This record gives sequence, structure tokens and C-alpha cells, in this order.
Amino acid sequence: MPLGTPRQARGILSRLLCAMAPGLIFAPLSMAQADSPPSVDAAAVVRRAIANRFAEDAEHQPMRFLLHKQDERHNIVQQIIETPQGDVAMLVAVNGAALNSGGQQMERARLDNLDANPALQEHRRRREQEDKDRVDKLMHLLPDAFLYHYDSTVPCDVTTQPRIAAPGFALPPTSSGVTAQCYHMTFKPNPNFQPDDIEAKVFTGMAGEVWIEISAERLCKLHAHLIEDVDFGWGIVGRLNKGGTVDLEQTQIGEKDWELTRMKLNMTGRALLFKPLSFRINEEMADFAPVQPGTDYRAAIKLLEGRRSGATQ
Repeated sequence: MPLGTPRQARGILSRLLCAMAPGLIFAPLSMAQADSPPSVDAAAVVRRAIANRFAEDAEHQPMRFLLHKQDERHNIVQQIIETPQGDVAMLVAVNGAALNSGGQQMERARLDNLDANPALQEHRRRREQEDKDRVDKLMHLLPDAFLYHYDSTVPCDVTTQPRIAAPGFALPPTSSGVTAQCYHMTFKPNPNFQPDDIEAKVFTGMAGEVWIEISAERLCKLHAHLIEDVDFGWGIVGRLNKGGTVDLEQTQIGEKDWELTRMKLNMTGRALLFKPLSFRINEEMADFAPVQPGTDYRAAIKLLEGRRSGATQ
């Protein structure tokens, strides 16, 4: 799955371009040459951070977690279980309240239908794989897309997850987290970068800053913004307006496992000349726990339905 989704949130760029994503989590991790003091080779740090991301992704074990999503229409919490056949999700709260009996019946019926129709889950898995392939392709362009500048070395919190309130789930105790050291770097578009497709075009108008944890060489936090309007297809296909922002945070949830735990997207634009677009998404992921090896999507459905019927986690 990305970059950070966890694996779910993986496609900010996919959301930007397919609704029009968790590829931008590493978008600024450009390997272009940049100004830095002799003690920090920014290009080498970034190169290793990207390699570490791919290595962890290849060894990632399925997880179970909560996703809190707020946008212009919804405020929901889902419990999600990753499986080799794709993620399985169950709605557990809407606007901070548990589902009523009718809502619970609808969720159970939806999951039962998914259990009975593997083609539906396969369709979901294919969509997830397409997002991953899209993100991986974009990452290969990053060495040329941005110019990097080392700014300073600063303290950073690498282990504190969001606290998601959901009926039936206990809030974890408040934690101060583990303070580590991060390289703080800024980035800007490389004027010599020539995107080879419509998706990569967004890189040409993006700048911002990132924090990379030093010992593990993993991205900890990112803030990016559009410094100019970005047109797609000469503005006929669409446009993203200057001023849009992307904020991402990754958290170390295991010895070598880092997951996307916060994502905030605030973008406006238009599609097909006249249709207005607005992406105001705030997502938090937390309560990560490993799934027993060999858990397929049908077993995940049973686990989720057991939780809904009152079984303990």
C-alpha cells in the first residue's frame, strides 16, 4: 500500500486527480542537489529516506486501525483491517455518535454482501493497487521534480498518534511521545523539470517544508502549498488554485514501521473549464494493531462484525 495508506490514505495525488495523493507524502523528498552545510548531504539523506520507505512497504504486515475522516459532507469513524485481498472497512460512528440499529443493520448487510461476492472485493483491491502503482511511478520522478535546501536540525515527536474518540473504543492514555532529532528541509520546484504526464504536473507548482527523522531516516512531517495555479491540459481538463495546502504526518508505530497518521488537504480549483472543485479533507489514523498472519478479507469481515456485536478487540 502509502505511502502512508496507512495504506488507505495513500493517494493524495490520486484524490486530487481521481477525485483529483499518499504519494505526496514523499513528493518533496527530491534527490536534486541542494544547498546544505558540509555535515549534511541533503540529496543522500533524501535518497535513503525514499529507499527506506520502499523497503518498509515491501515488508509491511497487515494492520487494524481507526480512521477518522472529516470533509465538507461527512464526519465519520471507520475501523479498517488490511488484508492481502485489500482493505475491509466498517463504519462505527457518524458525527461522534454510534450507529443506530438501522445503521448497524445496513453495515452488516453491506459486509455480508461483500462476503458473498468476492468480485466486489477484488474490484476494491484493484483500485488500491492502481493507486499504489500511480504513487510509485510519481516517486520515480521526484529526483528531478524539486530542489532541496537543508535548513536546520530540530527536535521532533515521532511516536504520538492522534486520539480518536469512537463508541466502543477506549481512548489511549495521553502520551508525550518520543522526542527525536529531525532534519528540517525546504523544497521548491525544479525549473528544469518537465512532467511527462498530467499527474506529475502538480509538482511544478508546489513548494514547502519537510522534517526527516535522522536515525531512521524516515519522513516525519510535511507541509506543502501551491505557489501558483496549476493547469491540466492547458486549463481545459482542470486547474488547482494557488494557495492550496497539504499537511501530512507519519508516526513510528513499531521498530521499523512508520504509518501515515494525519493528513489535511485544502485545495480548490475547477474541472472541465467550469465545474468548481473543492477538497477539504482532514483524516486521522490511530489505534494501530497487527493482524494475525493469514487473515483474509472474509476473516476480516468476521472480526469487524464481531466487534459490532460486542466482542472485545
